Amino acid sequence: MAYTTINKSSEHFNTKLYTGTGSSNALTGVGFQPDWVWFKGRNQAYHHYLFDAVRGVNKPIHSALTNAESTQTDTLMSFDSDGFTLGSDTNNGEINSSGNTFASWNWKANGAGSSNTDGSITSTVSANTTSGFSIVKYTGNETSGATVGHGLSTTPKMIIIKNRNSTDDWVVYHESLGNTQSIRLNLTNAAATTPASFNNTSPTSSVFTLGDWTAVNGSSMIAYCFADKTGYSKFGSYVGNGSADNNAFIYTGFKPAWVMIKNTSVADWWGIIDNKRVGYNPTNNPLFANTSATEGNFNNDLLSHGFKIRSNTGVVGTFGNTYIYIAFAEAPLVGNNNVPCTAR
Repeated sequence: MAYTTINKSSEHFNTKLYTGTGSSNALTGVGFQPDWVWFKGRNQAYHHYLFDAVRGVNKPIHSALTNAESTQTDTLMSFDSDGFTLGSDTNNGEINSSGNTFASWNWKANGAGSSNTDGSITSTVSANTTSGFSIVKYTGNETSGATVGHGLSTTPKMIIIKNRNSTDDWVVYHESLGNTQSIRLNLTNAAATTPASFNNTSPTSSVFTLGDWTAVNGSSMIAYCFADKTGYSKFGSYVGNGSADNNAFIYTGFKPAWVMIKNTSVADWWGIIDNKRVGYNPTNNPLFANTSATEGNFNNDLLSHGFKIRSNTGVVGTFGNTYIYIAFAEAPLVGNNNVPCTAR
């Protein structure tokens, strides 16, 4: 039974939906002060905007683009105690344009971070060891075998890295792919063998290891690190069976609040579903990390103990293809308070 020490998952991750105003917009109801916020327009083909408390407000990077970090002074204005405040967003209107609908995905780390000297490269780390999430900023040296401290005190299952001042791809380590392969968040590409990414070395409970590629080991880097936490987060893989309805079931041990899936066998999109942008199962409309496209439409069930694929689309369910996933909980199957989770 999947008991957990995190009985209220929404204290560490939560989705906040809102409508843009085109003016100062203070959003509450997140449930905590977020340290990483990922924005996406739902009804318009707007770019993804990612902000974190270590790099600071008004400094977006974009999951579907290779663009370097920019400064946009009227976008995210502050991380607040129960949410965040947006500016008028007059330059692009992609996170607060009047009348348009948006999703924000919010994670709690530990503020602006502090120095970490566990690796050969000193890093600035904002770590939430309870939920297994950390934000890591570091200056790379383009040397194979360099190590960086992540602050989690347990081994990460997934690491997402972006060079902040170059147009390199986003590079993703996922335990299911092993330490010889990586995959790109901004692309549809299948997983590929890339020794220059992680130097064919798995992360440890204190550090992750880098190759000499500037996409992971350049002059100005940011990494988002995730560890498994029973009843709260899960990182794994499954194989699609090609059924348009009765496809793979993935046991997580909790009712998922947010799931991201990527086909690693062939080129296809990164699909994201959550528990707020739904009517009722099985319709859970996806957004896609690698494109500015608006919400799609295919069927997946978010259940009390995992998620069920009810589509044979290449994004989630092609016969014989392998998929990696990352999932965060709405509620555990059974908490340490012995309270069971009910199905939707």
